[in-house]
Amino acid sequence: MKCYLVGGAVRDALLGRAVQDKDWVVVGETINSMQALGYIQVGSDFPVFLHPQTKQEYALARTERKEGKGYTGFAVDSSPQVTLEQDLLRRDLTINAMAKDQNGQIIDPYGGQQDLQQRLLRHVSPAFSEDPLRVLRVARFAARYAEYGFSIATQTMDLMKSMVKAGELDHLVAERVWKETSRALLENQPQVYFEVLRECGALKVWFPELDCLWGIPNPAQWHPEIDTGIHTMMVLEQAADLSQDLSIRYAALVHDLGKGLTDPKQWPSHRGHETLGLEPIKALSDRLKVPNECKELALLMSEFHGHIHRAFELKPATIVKMFNRCDVWRKSTRFEKLLVACKADARGRTGFEHSPYQQADYIHATYVAANAVGVQPIIEAGFHGKEIREQLNSQRTAAIKAVKQSWLTETH
Repeated sequence: MKCYLVGGAVRDALLGRAVQDKDWVVVGETINSMQALGYIQVGSDFPVFLHPQTKQEYALARTERKEGKGYTGFAVDSSPQVTLEQDLLRRDLTINAMAKDQNGQIIDPYGGQQDLQQRLLRHVSPAFSEDPLRVLRVARFAARYAEYGFSIATQTMDLMKSMVKAGELDHLVAERVWKETSRALLENQPQVYFEVLRECGALKVWFPELDCLWGIPNPAQWHPEIDTGIHTMMVLEQAADLSQDLSIRYAALVHDLGKGLTDPKQWPSHRGHETLGLEPIKALSDRLKVPNECKELALLMSEFHGHIHRAFELKPATIVKMFNRCDVWRKSTRFEKLLVACKADARGRTGFEHSPYQQADYIHATYVAANAVGVQPIIEAGFHGKEIREQLNSQRTAAIKAVKQSWLTETH
């Protein structure tokens, strides 16, 4: 049985990165012979098997021929005559088209090792253009390997642009787009993913609400970087430094979509962009079928990031209203995530990358004080119906007022 370690395991080992998963290609076997050896078939589109002991994936070497639109519609040949080199040829990037045999020798027919050394993401063959999902995958790899200095080969970027122009990405389904996007959001430099998609034109196809932000100005006094698109990428970069949480990073990505709806006559001011952003966030989230956890935090981020930035100016009663609107009493963890996302927003500006963000500490302190107000004593005092809610809000407001007085005393 001729089996070879392939793909990411070979690539990452050569880069000195930790190998997460191991995938194998088997040459010269059939479905029947694999099953006879105890392998368990799991692939429906093409023959993939689980090793009876390690449960690692073993796939029969195969070729693919495009017969339809989008990322489906491939005719697959996994006969015993398919060679390793033919199997590697159908892969997306040269750095993913290497194999290692059982003696530890690298099989590299398409220059993957050289591209690793040159830090290039380069397509293996023109067949790259047959699968539009590869545009997103290359963008995701660019985000993952940006820290190593990787860039996309000019000819590969040109091919990606032509695929977008030909309408190939229109045939993708939302679930696959979100899967690649969510994985990219969790990379060390997720902003690179969206920058690559913008460069090749794919951002306008699936993320039009985000794509339109480039070229929209912000007030230079608060945003030395000026451009809203650039600011958004800086915020996402800061969110990645602050948290591994997907919902925080997604909220950072879409928090300023409302600025795309500002009347250009009002530029660089964006009065009311917080609430203007709610509809485009819903539209984008629904199109991509984003999980509710991400969507809900994003909506709160859009609506309330201005409040939290102006925390010291807010009246205690306004803070209580914000807490009620955010359902902070039942979902305190989500609110803490909102504060992290707001911190990323404050730091996602030229010259502010390492600035303190005391607003988050202050709002957290007011929450702790307000949350300490119990409803039971209010009921025991004889209040009923709406009076209970009114008293609860009143006492919470008083508790926040005390925190504010204490905070002002300490800081001055």
